[in-house]
Amino acid sequence: MPVSPLAPDVSVVVPIYNEVESLPMLIRAIASSLEATSLRYEILCIDDGSTDGSTERLRELTQTHPYLRAIVLRRNYGQTAAMAAGFNYAQGLTIVTLDGDLQNDPQDIPLLLAKLEEGYDLVSGWRKNRQDAALTRLLPSKIANWLIGRITGVRVHDYGCSLKAYRTELVADLNLYGELHRFLPALAFIEGARIAELPVHHEARRYGKSKYGLGRTFRVVLDLMTIFFMKRFLTRPMHVFGFAGIITTFLGIALGLYLTVLKFGLGQQIGDRPLLILVVILISIGVQFFSIGLLGELLMRTYHESQGRPIYRVRDIWGGDLH
Repeated sequence: MPVSPLAPDVSVVVPIYNEVESLPMLIRAIASSLEATSLRYEILCIDDGSTDGSTERLRELTQTHPYLRAIVLRRNYGQTAAMAAGFNYAQGLTIVTLDGDLQNDPQDIPLLLAKLEEGYDLVSGWRKNRQDAALTRLLPSKIANWLIGRITGVRVHDYGCSLKAYRTELVADLNLYGELHRFLPALAFIEGARIAELPVHHEARRYGKSKYGLGRTFRVVLDLMTIFFMKRFLTRPMHVFGFAGIITTFLGIALGLYLTVLKFGLGQQIGDRPLLILVVILISIGVQFFSIGLLGELLMRTYHESQGRPIYRVRDIWGGDLH
């Protein structure tokens, strides 16, 4: 698609959910970091159903900051949907994402953009010195990053860091749903992207409380299964379903031969052996559930991509002048 000559060089996408205290300082900090460059920019704040007054504060800020656009979603859809909305509405040649809680330092944005210009398609921030609780945030994050790297083959130190820079043509090929925003480097790698990582600053939370808890660990594991399937078997699902079919069929034949030997070779009764029946039932049910889950993921992708149907709904859009 041709790019408008008036398109900004950079679109900064910020998902917002109940960050009313942080918003004025955040917008000033982002603008300050980009004012030091010669780049034309816009800032897109995606209000993901805030209930603390963030929506009203964003409306006020768009009236005094002409480079700011506020995309207000009808309800809380989650961070993945908010980021997808930001990607869809961004007009820049490159896109930068960061959190709205001031823990990401906007002064790192020019560094990521400079790294992107070295020929990369995605530059991911690495919160090398994280200012979070060790037990509830740091430890689960380290385990998740190691696990994701092992399974996807994309070794990134910090998958959970929202501060990233992308080429716009890359995100145009990324269809987000569920909670796949944390796997963006792996999704980009599937699309053949060149990925770099850069240490960035990380600040302690100043206002409010974290929106994340230990409960997200289970969602990460489930989404990771999806990513693994997409990376390995998206275009050849028979490799996974066929393999499972071969295994279950082999077990069935083996058990059948075993029962045949017991019945006709040794003269034993086999009708009162519930353990063998239980093993067969458990294996069959496990394979069926796993297959249904994967097929459901594929059907969801087909549903969203074939219809071009977004996973969010926009209520209002305010502002939008370039700076």
